[in-house]
Parts: sequence; structure tokens; C-alpha cells
Amino acid sequence: MNSKQDKQSRMGSKLVTLAGVAALACSTAMAQSTMPPSNSGSANSAQNPNNSMDMHQANEMGNSVPPGTGAMQDKKFAKEALAGGMAEVQLGQLAQQKSSSEDVKRFGQRMVDDHTKLDDEMKPIAAQLGVQPPTALMPKDQELLTKLEGLSGSEFDTTYIKAMLKDHKKDEKEFEQEASRGQNSDEKKAAMQGEQVIKEHLQLAEQMAKAHDITGGGNKASM
Repeated sequence: MNSKQDKQSRMGSKLVTLAGVAALACSTAMAQSTMPPSNSGSANSAQNPNNSMDMHQANEMGNSVPPGTGAMQDKKFAKEALAGGMAEVQLGQLAQQKSSSEDVKRFGQRMVDDHTKLDDEMKPIAAQLGVQPPTALMPKDQELLTKLEGLSGSEFDTTYIKAMLKDHKKDEKEFEQEASRGQNSDEKKAAMQGEQVIKEHLQLAEQMAKAHDITGGGNKASM
């Protein structure tokens, strides 16, 4: 092979090598352009533009009321309202039998009439919530009833009036809370109506306390 042919052969080999290098560089560049970004968070955000908003909302809801809590409160209120109503009826009946004062007897009758009506309105709502009417008094109510059964005259009146002041102050707060925060619309309506009745009962109890020299809201009026 002469020198001219040898020179042409070397030039051809260099061209082949350069072409191979160029092809390899092109393949690498194409591969890098098709690879996903290394930041997975950015990729998730690109795929789901609402992702960051969802995370923010989840953080914001971290301190919110857990699902189902409102329904549980409705059930709790219905159960306690029915139990309290049953107690007021039985205590009212006892007041009519054992009190020596006409105003206490009238109040007892009012308790029987109003709480029977309130219970009748609450029972179908409670049934919707899966709450069964109570079959017996709560322990604290049974304890009070037993105590009153052993009293008579002014001693009975004083103990009964004190109990009515305490119970109706507590009931007023509970009915007011359910009326404003309850989830069940029927129960909220019943609580609003019941709240007005409870307010009237509390006013009557305070009037009785004054007439019987029991200071309403003071130490003498507490149990």
C-alpha cells in the first residue's frame, strides 16, 4: 500500500470514530431529556396541581372535629333529655303528693305536663338516631327520688326546690348548646322549643325559692 492510500485509510478511520462519538453523545442527550425530574415532590405537584392544596387543607383540618362527633353529640343529648324528662315527671308527681305548699304542688304538675309533652316530641327523633327511651331513672335521679320519698312538709319543699334550681340551670345550658350546635335538624328544632320551656321552669323555680326563703343561685340553693 502506497503512502497516499495509507493516509486516506487513516482519515477514514478517524471519521468513523468521530461519527461514533457524535452518535453516543446524541443518544445520551436524548436519554437525559426523557428522564423524569429527580424531585419526586415536584413531579407529584405537576401531575396533581391540587396536591399542595390538599395537603394544606389536611393540615388545616388537623384540629377539626373528627367525623361522626356531631352525630354522637345528638345521640347523647337525646338520651339525656329523655332520661331527664322521665325524672322530672316522677319528681313532679311526688311533689304533688308530698308537698305542703300549693305553689310547689302547681310546679310539680307543670313538670308532669310539660316534660311529658317534651318527651313525646323527642321520642320519634331519638328513634331516628337509634336511641331507645330509658326504662329506669339514672342513678343520681333515683337517689334524689329516694331521698325525697323520705321527706315531708317544708323539708321536702326545700330539697325539691333546690334540686329544681340546679337541674334546670344545667338543662338550660344543654338545650341551648344543642339548639345552636346540633346536626340533626329535627332535634335542633325540638331543643330550641325545649329551651324556652326550660327557661320558664327555671323562672318558676326561682320564684318558689324566693317565696320559701331559698336564695336562687346562692349557696343555699345548691345541692
